[in-house]
Amino acid sequence: MARQVQNPGQRISVEAAAALVQSGMWIDYGAVLSQPDAFDAALARRRDELHHVKIRSCLSARPRAVMASDPEGARFFWFSTHFSGHDRKLHDAGIGHYLPVNLGEIPDYYRRFIDPVDILIVKCAPMDADGYFNFGPANLWHGAIIERARMVIVEECATMPHVMGPGTGVHVSDVDFIIPGDGAALPELPKAPASDVDRAVARLIAAELEDGDCLQIGIGGMPNAVCSLLGHSTISGLGVHTEMLTDGIIDLYRMGKISGQMKQIDRGKIVCSFALGSQYLYDAIHNNPDIEFHPVDYTNLPHIIMQNDRVKAINNTTQIDLQGQAASESDGNRHISGTGGQLQFVRGAYASKGGKSFMCLASTYDKRGEPRSRIVTALTRGNIVTTPRTDMMYVVTEYGLVNLKGRTVAERAKLLIGIAHPKFQEELEREAYENRLIPRGFF
Repeated sequence: MARQVQNPGQRISVEAAAALVQSGMWIDYGAVLSQPDAFDAALARRRDELHHVKIRSCLSARPRAVMASDPEGARFFWFSTHFSGHDRKLHDAGIGHYLPVNLGEIPDYYRRFIDPVDILIVKCAPMDADGYFNFGPANLWHGAIIERARMVIVEECATMPHVMGPGTGVHVSDVDFIIPGDGAALPELPKAPASDVDRAVARLIAAELEDGDCLQIGIGGMPNAVCSLLGHSTISGLGVHTEMLTDGIIDLYRMGKISGQMKQIDRGKIVCSFALGSQYLYDAIHNNPDIEFHPVDYTNLPHIIMQNDRVKAINNTTQIDLQGQAASESDGNRHISGTGGQLQFVRGAYASKGGKSFMCLASTYDKRGEPRSRIVTALTRGNIVTTPRTDMMYVVTEYGLVNLKGRTVAERAKLLIGIAHPKFQEELEREAYENRLIPRGFF
């Protein structure tokens, strides 16, 4: 049933919009670049008037004024479906909390499981001639929230790029109130520089790619290194069906490496659900018909991903055990990011005809000045398994690339020890035998 809006499209002040919030409400800030700024600051100024206001969000691209106003988390409760660095700081301070999700299922959560939102406040491009407010580079699940929200407020943002694709906006007839934005430029995410380790991992992955492959590429130095290598290779005719659009993919697009002509669905189009990067990225997507932003239940669900042949999913993890479990979102009980779309793309790529998924990690990390292995006999206590051992396909470090599909526990352990840092291989092998992961005399 369509939302009932009494007087759609009323323009009110930011202060009047913030005054609509009452104690005990569930407020939704939307996701990524669609999180409001002017409203956030106005709500923060009401701190002393409110209590037990719960705010749901995802990937904050800026610090949130409302939480800075309440450093003890006594009045505002912050919940995120995926942490950015800003959200992580709130969690470290004990005032930010995680909502476990597969990102591609979130629209369904809002329609079936999450109680209706009292107020959705979402930042959009100004209304166009047809009466639509464009979500910009954050299609995601905003349409699903609007279906069930009791009230919808749009914060207009003159600097928001206008993007193409299905469901990329909300009509004024579904909007209760419109408020002015603060006029600030969009937040940018600098491209992570690639290290020598990143480049070594990228070379191993690039050797597995072919003309016409359909790419899903995550964020970070390793995926950026893959894009850089492909940009200077002879590879061509690539397709893209991904969750997040990054500067690295735009680099490939500008170099003529992406055509999408060999895709089975959305031929000729770069398909994504949201974008986060530099102004270079935002300029590239503005009114660009080659790039389509879809709701995340289109980009991320495995049964849709698999419809393209030769999907190559490239993602990062922070720790993997000798059985092939990848922990990509926490450091013990400290939450650092989220499940995101990793597991769904691992499954979608595997189900794709000729598809492959790659889980990338540096072999070591530094802790208090000492190197530690990211390949371990058992995961750190409290670590969350993001991708189960049964789903793991290729694992890549700077020391090699191995395929775990169809391998016994003993074979998996031996293969993963072989791509661990040499400094830790002997210890890992000893522990594998002691914990009966490898039977005596098997090798």
